[in-house]
Amino acid sequence: MQKGDETMKVPRIYLETTMFNYYFDVDRDGHEDTVKMFKAIDAGKYEAYTSEYAMIELRNAKDPKRSDMLALTEKYRIVILDIDAESERMTDLYIQNGVIPANYRIDASHIAVASIHNLDCVLSFNYGHINKLKTKRMSEIVNLNEGYKGITICTPMEVLD
Repeated sequence: MQKGDETMKVPRIYLETTMFNYYFDVDRDGHEDTVKMFKAIDAGKYEAYTSEYAMIELRNAKDPKRSDMLALTEKYRIVILDIDAESERMTDLYIQNGVIPANYRIDASHIAVASIHNLDCVLSFNYGHINKLKTKRMSEIVNLNEGYKGITICTPMEVLD
């Protein structure tokens, strides 16, 4: 994709678990934009990633929703990033620094894996622990202290053209 003489980079986005839920939850305010985002991924406008952390949460859902949500990763060719020592270390740092409460560890893990893989943003409707001002500001501080760039946390509505 080119605009003038400069090459435009395709945004690399991380899909947190709520994105898969909102795809099927037609009564949610963000449902339509979530479906639009998946269509934009399919059209090549975004490179989509999730992680084994999200897959753990999806596998814990009840069928038929579990099967439907898991099928989205294949249908839209979403790259699933592994759990590794560095994502666990960053998760620990977010918790130690009060970014995310310890009993919501997997929420910190979503941000950690997106950060260490240098993704552009985390898409989330989790307003309790992920998509909130405190988390956005504090995760950026932790990231910068550890040599990573700040990660943008937002909803699909903020990213879609």
